[in-house]
Amino acid sequence: MKKVNNSIGSSKIKHCIVLSLVLMAFWLLLSGKTEIKYLSMGVATVLVTVWATLPLLRIPSEDGKKYFYAFDFPFIKYALYWIYLSKEIAKASIDVAKIVLDPKLPINPQVVQFKRPMDNPLAHVTLANSITLTPGTITMDIDNGVYTIHALSDGAAEGLENGQAEMMQRVSAVFGENQEGSYKERGHVK
Repeated sequence: MKKVNNSIGSSKIKHCIVLSLVLMAFWLLLSGKTEIKYLSMGVATVLVTVWATLPLLRIPSEDGKKYFYAFDFPFIKYALYWIYLSKEIAKASIDVAKIVLDPKLPINPQVVQFKRPMDNPLAHVTLANSITLTPGTITMDIDNGVYTIHALSDGAAEGLENGQAEMMQRVSAVFGENQEGSYKERGHVK
């Protein structure tokens, strides 16, 4: 059996506490009961659920050398990132609306690939979903840190090149990941 270091142990504890609080809040919301009998049943149910799901919510890195827990990430940084993302979604929505309303329909669909090495799978999911949520871009695939993105226009594609866009840097900063990315290729869709 592998020996667990302190960072993994504290990560596991934080994960269990946060998951327990979320599940208990959900249980209270659904039941609406605050009597001791019902609260004790709720606490028991939450503890059993946290214990049963612990192995399921332990996510290995791509290389399998590290493990991350689903509820162990910096919540405040994550919330601030989503405020930033909301602004980016609004800006991209305006850009796509301008393209659609232009009689010449100035689109240039293309596939862009870039490498963004990050250990934490939650960072990959956050970046991929952020790209997909932004109008004009869709994450098609992630394989070994190589993202394949469909971009509607040249502006959207240029924002993704080299894996150095502000969105990518912000996701890396939230999860404390490597800030480096590399451009792989760009091709036009026919």
